[in-house]
This record gives sequence, structure tokens and C-alpha cells, in this order.
Amino acid sequence: MQRLAEMTIEDLRALILQILQEQQQHYIWNRSIRSLDEILDSIDRSMWTPPPGAKSTMELLREDRSR
Repeated sequence: MQRLAEMTIEDLRALILQILQEQQQHYIWNRSIRSLDEILDSIDRSMWTPPPGAKSTMELLREDRSR
């Protein structure tokens, strides 16, 4: 391997890209990947329904813009 002091800018860029790709690959292989069903269940659990009689999004936008 070439010493850092002997590297050109292009050599250095290539080295940095190689390191980033290795780290990205490591991250992809080591993270736990949730199934589509788990993701959809998480979305369902996180959804919020406004209470009855609450203003609609359009009403809130109109109020905000009229100020």
C-alpha cells in the first residue's frame, strides 16, 4: 500500500471512496432488516386520528395564512 505522503489527490479520493463503501457494506449486512409486515404494523401503531370535531388540515392552513 502506498504511503499517504506519496498519494495523489486522485489516489486519496479513491481510498476514501473505498473506505466509505466498505463501511456502507458493513452497515447493510449488520443491521437488522424488518419485514414489510413489521414496518406496516409500526406505521399502523404510530398513526394518530384527530378527535371528533377537530379542524381539518385545510382549515388550519387557512387560519395560518390569514394571520
